[in-house]
Amino acid sequence: MILVFGANGQLGRALAVLPGITALTRAQADLRDAGACAAVIADMRPDAVINAAAFTHVDAAQDAPDLAMAINARAPAAMARACAGLGVPLVHVSTEYVFDGAGAAAYAPDSPTGPLNIYGVTKLAGEDAVRAACGVHAVLRTSWVFSEHGANFVTTMLRLGRGGAALNVVDDQIGGPTFAGDLALACVRIARALIADPAKSGTYHYAGAPDIARADFARAVFTLAGLEVTVRGIASADYRVPAARPLNSRLDCGATMQVFGLARPDWHTGLAQVTGRL
Repeated sequence: MILVFGANGQLGRALAVLPGITALTRAQADLRDAGACAAVIADMRPDAVINAAAFTHVDAAQDAPDLAMAINARAPAAMARACAGLGVPLVHVSTEYVFDGAGAAAYAPDSPTGPLNIYGVTKLAGEDAVRAACGVHAVLRTSWVFSEHGANFVTTMLRLGRGGAALNVVDDQIGGPTFAGDLALACVRIARALIADPAKSGTYHYAGAPDIARADFARAVFTLAGLEVTVRGIASADYRVPAARPLNSRLDCGATMQVFGLARPDWHTGLAQVTGRL
């Protein structure tokens, strides 16, 4: 059995429907209580753990750094120590927001980090804690996750686009949109690979392809949804939000392909599924 934290989220929902998964909701495992998360692992004794839970509201994290640190760092630290004590693998999902977004080259797993906002700082702290536990693990960074659930870029664009107005969307942020269904399958495959071969522990990247600007991704959303919406590309500097975003979210996923045989998924396929359901 693979135990999943974060059943309420986009990734957790995609994981919960897969065979062999036991997914815990916030009511069953509150990440604000790190000790309780560790106790659940000790009690259930799973074959592997996937932490799909996080404080993901980037702007809200600026005003709630302690809460973001509790959920994004202290809870994963407790999970990692519990997993290490039992000798079971932990797949911890992280983000490209641990990087500063400079340049145009894709970030490798060992590229220098430099988060621009509290969310990124807390996610990086969570990564470091997982590694420090010295157990079998994979820190899996991803980017621009979307699905039909919750508030994400795709659902937001569809909601705004159906209003009929022209939209301003940043065109200088480049990254790889990642369908939650693809990410879920990747997490399970990595977890099972770590069970078979703990030496594959490490930090990896997994993101959809091809890389694309936010504005162009919005246009793709509207095309597949059959909506005629004018998208005006603007600079991030002209779109004021509390938390700075990295301009370059490109991730080098070569190591994930080499070690686990996981190629970058084409986000067009996942996007077609999502727009067809909404």
